[in-house]
Amino acid sequence: MMTADDHGRDEVLVRFDVITRIVHWATTALGIVVLLTGTILYVDELSTKIGRRALIENVHVVCSWLLVVPLLVGVLLSGPGRRLRADLVDLGRWTKADRRWLRRSTRMTPTGKFNGGQKLAAALFAGLFAMQLLTGSLMLWNKPFSDSWRTGATFVHDWGYLALVVLVAGHVIKAIHEPELLRSMIGGTVPRWYAEQERPHWAASQLADQRAGSSPADQ
Repeated sequence: MMTADDHGRDEVLVRFDVITRIVHWATTALGIVVLLTGTILYVDELSTKIGRRALIENVHVVCSWLLVVPLLVGVLLSGPGRRLRADLVDLGRWTKADRRWLRRSTRMTPTGKFNGGQKLAAALFAGLFAMQLLTGSLMLWNKPFSDSWRTGATFVHDWGYLALVVLVAGHVIKAIHEPELLRSMIGGTVPRWYAEQERPHWAASQLADQRAGSSPADQ
């Protein structure tokens, strides 16, 4: 016979809606192409072996500019995009609990949907992307600028690439170590027990919404 505790462990809470997941995976696909083409352009041995440098550079530039499109489309969808907009606001809102979470000695359970590490990663991704887009544009359309500006942009762009490689690797490793969160970005839900253990305040809010009759697609 199934007990109430068994039922609770089988229950799931909606963490990401369809729009958010589409935006995430479309951005991921474009980001992989940008990093791969950037790696080929950055490593001379790869560039020499593969060849077709002009084509790879064009793909790199086009996909870099397209990276912002999934997010913009998702945010601008008036109805379906409201959960994505809410997540972006949440990621940009730092609380005392988030700052304490980043200090291992005073780490506490997150009060919201995202913890301090996830908010920091999102901020780093956004900052690095903006920096890469700016310096890459300066490198591509360099005629109005002096040699020192072009050299500086190349230097910053190269170091930004390395920082992005490290950040992406850390993001992937963390996702593998937290399979519940990885599955939530695929299927949209997390187990109730996990949410109550790792995000108790957010779990309580979601449970209240779902019991009030909210549609999972609206969460």
